[in-house]
Amino acid sequence: MPEIHGIIAYPVTPFADEGIDTERLAALVDRLVSAGVHAIAPLGSTGELAYLDEPEFDAVVDTTIATVAGRVPVIVGVSDVTTAKTIRRAQYGQRAGADAVMILPVSYWKLSEREIVQHYRSVSDAISIPIMAYNNPATSGVDMPPELLVRMFETIANVTMIKESTGDLTRMQRIDELSGGRLPFYNGSNPLVLDALRAGASGWCTAAPNLRPQPCIDLYEAVRAGDLDKAQALYDDLKPLLQFIVAGGLATTVKAGLELLGFPVGNPRAPLLPLDAQGRAELKELLAG
Repeated sequence: MPEIHGIIAYPVTPFADEGIDTERLAALVDRLVSAGVHAIAPLGSTGELAYLDEPEFDAVVDTTIATVAGRVPVIVGVSDVTTAKTIRRAQYGQRAGADAVMILPVSYWKLSEREIVQHYRSVSDAISIPIMAYNNPATSGVDMPPELLVRMFETIANVTMIKESTGDLTRMQRIDELSGGRLPFYNGSNPLVLDALRAGASGWCTAAPNLRPQPCIDLYEAVRAGDLDKAQALYDDLKPLLQFIVAGGLATTVKAGLELLGFPVGNPRAPLLPLDAQGRAELKELLAG
């Protein structure tokens, strides 16, 4: 499997009247890869996975992997409330050519650690490609502490990397400590990116490259080269945009931003709403700056 590192870009899912606008999705994915991102991760929160039906999921996977055409790794988000549908999606992603899948445990009922472990083990047993375990309690309602994540890494064959999105740097440091540095962790909290990369994160999982790819790439490369002054300057420049897209909802703000940049991709899917006029005005200033 190719090494997964650096800027892992999360494209939005463009919609048309009849469903997924696959032509626009292909153009967006190609735009990101051509800009120099290090991996593509369709069907995360930014890609509105929770609002897609299964044929739409399949269309996004097929379009993304065909467009990437092996140029960078593809990590497909496959999360669902049920284990059965998560398995179906993971198997589809593997057959389509995904390099890895990302799983966020989502549940109406609070899951016990025993249930979380079994969920991941069941998916792992059904596929043969790596799993990125994704911890984001703000959206999933399920919190996986570092001790649990490292235990799954040690006991479930295909759990090989972690995306940590709580915004708590000590969790990443704890994952690194408990695993003896063997478990790659990736930052999923946009405002935390500089501290996370300095702490040894293998990459940054982010929607920001949809709008400003080059500064994101430059930030990662600056940290990698040890040029922390340059990294700090890049982060300071990006920070207002990162804070805005997180606060306003990634799909909503990124789609509005792409339209402002002359690359319309449609509106988010209801119950999500397009960005309001005040938000668009603020976003326009951020993109112009």
